[in-house]
Amino acid sequence: MGLGLLFLLALMPVLTVFLFLVVLRWPAKHAMPLAYLVTLGIALTLWGTDFGTAMAASVNGVITALNILFIVFGAILLLYTLRESGAMAVIRQGFTDISPDRRIQAIIIAWLFGSMIEGASGFGTPAAIAAPLLLAIGFPAMAAVLCALIIQSTPVSFGAVGTPILVGVRSGLEDQAVVEQLIGDLPLADYVFQIGTHVALLHGIVGILIPLIMAGMLTRFFGERRSFREGLAVWKFAIFAAAAFIIPYNIVANLLGPEFPSLIGGLVGLAIVVPAARSGFLMPGKRFRFPERDRWEAEWIGRLPVVEEPSAEHSQGISLLRAWMPYVVVAVLLVLTRTVDPLISLLQAPAFTIQLRDIFGSGINATSQPLYLPGFMLLLGSVATYFIHRMWTRPGAYLTAWRASGQMIVGAGAALIFAVPMVQVFLNTDAQVLAGSTESYSMPEIMALALATATGETWPLLSPLVGALGAFIAGSNTVSNMMFSLFQFATAESIGLDADGAALVVALQAVGGAAGNMICVHNVVAACATVGLLGREGALIRKALLPMAYYVAAAGALGMAFIYSPLWLLLWAAVVAVAIGFMRLYPSRS
Repeated sequence: MGLGLLFLLALMPVLTVFLFLVVLRWPAKHAMPLAYLVTLGIALTLWGTDFGTAMAASVNGVITALNILFIVFGAILLLYTLRESGAMAVIRQGFTDISPDRRIQAIIIAWLFGSMIEGASGFGTPAAIAAPLLLAIGFPAMAAVLCALIIQSTPVSFGAVGTPILVGVRSGLEDQAVVEQLIGDLPLADYVFQIGTHVALLHGIVGILIPLIMAGMLTRFFGERRSFREGLAVWKFAIFAAAAFIIPYNIVANLLGPEFPSLIGGLVGLAIVVPAARSGFLMPGKRFRFPERDRWEAEWIGRLPVVEEPSAEHSQGISLLRAWMPYVVVAVLLVLTRTVDPLISLLQAPAFTIQLRDIFGSGINATSQPLYLPGFMLLLGSVATYFIHRMWTRPGAYLTAWRASGQMIVGAGAALIFAVPMVQVFLNTDAQVLAGSTESYSMPEIMALALATATGETWPLLSPLVGALGAFIAGSNTVSNMMFSLFQFATAESIGLDADGAALVVALQAVGGAAGNMICVHNVVAACATVGLLGREGALIRKALLPMAYYVAAAGALGMAFIYSPLWLLLWAAVVAVAIGFMRLYPSRS
């Protein structure tokens, strides 16, 4: 078959998801089984994928879905435990004491705390933690998830202690002749370090507006006046908070490498921004609050109840420090289990690993390491809450938290148990399908090849889009980088770029892959599950498409400027101007 026809076939699974989930607004639990069947049908009948390979990919997808569900369950359990102990009411009051402005609260919790958790854990954990925390302090469920998804961008490339770069990019480029020929005697580790510094710079320039865009989305879709301008009014504090994260983030990337930029950037940002907010530094003149709860739209509200104000019965004797201690425990556990080798080896030991090798003779393996997953750390955080908050004084409260969490996780399972296998089948479709070529191509590789063929030397402009598409499909920046890093490098070499230019193109891939996390179905379903918002995934993806489009377009324009000519900065400036102008001029409801 020709490249054009293959591109259309490869696009069908993506269009199916978009049509039924985003356009027709089907719940994910209905849209994803259909998308799985469409993907499986194309793979088996038109792409020529072996049946055993497709089934093995499906089994691998089910195992991965169970891993994700474990993380979601841990996040929900911790939220319910803190609610039952009375700590959430105290945390809510603590944020009100810092600032009652919902824009400020979103920036501190989603942007800074979420980025720190991303740096330590990744795998969608920040959204699973930040969204229920925002819900607990009084945000509408949909607003909480949207804020948590928007920040799944700038910190993601260095999430899970640098996994998307150290594993995703490196494994994509390792032992490849075209790479070794172009970089010469430079060790691959040094080249990956160089790519990481490019990634940090690109993210820093593009991401400086993310807290501001998040504030604008919050006021536009959940404010009384439905106005982007209310979000823009916080621009001084938003840029300050962005810089407080991005500057140390870039310093660490250039000095220490890809492991700690997001983790240290989040910690430093919190240390700077929280005291500044408490003192009123750069605060807007008018505070933003949500409408009264009885005027919230039905679409905003999830099945989890909003935590009420502190009461003597639930929160007496719990200090703000004690209320936060379970989150401190989780953060410390995540850092230790990702950085201390003896702990890593222990939790990943064969005795604690579930592994299926060479499923159905396909060469596909499925692995689960329950004790290493962030879900286990969240589970330990829940157990710690029982003791820290002396929940034994309220018989039945802890059991109530477990029972409610189990009920909530069922809905997420119905969607993820089809969404993740669909992705795995899509990724494992290697076959010799292109006429005149003896090479095997998977569906995502054909999509990337078709785009590169159509764009030629302007490929860097679209390079982030391919990364975003990979993350949307695969649900992971790491997997997107593994799939496309070599392709991006080879395309850069084919249009005449040297090793430095190719490093920038691969960096654009990583940046786009991070931006794609805002709309990937896995993250959206998981985050929705933590706040009881299952069935509204399409509405959230439609909203998150706006900041994702800004991110990809701005990164592509920057890439062209860095590779070819500073004149391309005019396009980058135009993208930024359109983003800000759109928020300023978009009609509001008075």
